[in-house]
Order: sequence, then structure tokens, then C-alpha cells
Amino acid sequence: MPQPRLFHISEQPGISIFTPRPSPSHFDNVTGDVVFAIIDQLLHNYLLPRDCPRVTFYAGKNATDNDKNQFMGNTTAHYVIAVENGWYQQIKETILFRYEFAPDDFMLIDECAGYYVSYKPALPIAVTVIDDIMAALLSRNIELRFMPSLIDIAAAIRNSSLQFSLIRMRNAKKDT
Repeated sequence: MPQPRLFHISEQPGISIFTPRPSPSHFDNVTGDVVFAIIDQLLHNYLLPRDCPRVTFYAGKNATDNDKNQFMGNTTAHYVIAVENGWYQQIKETILFRYEFAPDDFMLIDECAGYYVSYKPALPIAVTVIDDIMAALLSRNIELRFMPSLIDIAAAIRNSSLQFSLIRMRNAKKDT
């Protein structure tokens, strides 16, 4: 099996070394400071401004037909990303940097989210500037949905059989 291509997305240019840090989220199999990376297949989940809340999902092998129809029935895309309308302008204006890592020192910790970690410092082997997030997203096999609020869809997706990531939801608008 070929090794995956691993990336880290940042709004910060010129990072020459990624130093392990405490994980911002709890993972049972993370036992110290780490460098996070994501596989290319799910890179789209991070092609947004860092603090932008998002609900991302796709139909994995255990997805029910009912959930696929309810949440993905009208799309030919394999993945969906939902973001709040209020983030549109910041998405248009933000510049991202895609750092690529050699996979040698990384281990998979979450297959659904595509997360890999390394306990060692990581040196980028390539850097790509992403100055048009919308174009980068829409060049991938995703549907991008803009919504007034993510609260209801996050709750529904969390209770579905779909594979999902709820990212930066602490920044989501509360329903009024």
C-alpha cells in the first residue's frame, strides 16, 4: 500500500519546522506533544480560514441509505462542507499555505478525519500558496454549502451514520 501524502494547512507563511505541541482535542491514542497532518483525500476540510466553523461529512461504508439520501441525495460530490454565510468574505480574502510532509514519522490516529501525528519535529518538503480558497475547494470532489447557521446541521450529522468532522464549532453562530 503506498504511503499517503500528508499536509498541514496554515495561514502563517515561512514555517521551516513544525514542533510538536499539545493536541487541542483529546485522542485516546495521543500520548504527548504532536505535529498534526491530514491526508490529501480529506485536505478540503482544512482549506478554510483557521477559525471558520465548518461541518464536513461524507458517506462511509457504514452509512445508511436513509442518511445518504437525506444529507447527500442531491449531490454528485463525494464530500460536503457546510460553512456559515458570514464567513464568505473572509474565505475570499484569506491566503493559506499548504505544507507537505514526508510520511515516515507519522502515524494514523483517526481514519474518519484523516488525521496523522508525529511525535518528532517535522520539516516541510514542499510549500504551496493557496491564494484562492474557493477555487482550491471547488477543484476537489466536494460540495460547498453556505448556510445561515451550522447548529442544526451539526446536530443532525452528529446523530447520523455518516463520517463527519465538526471543526471550530465553538466559533459557530448560536441560533437565535
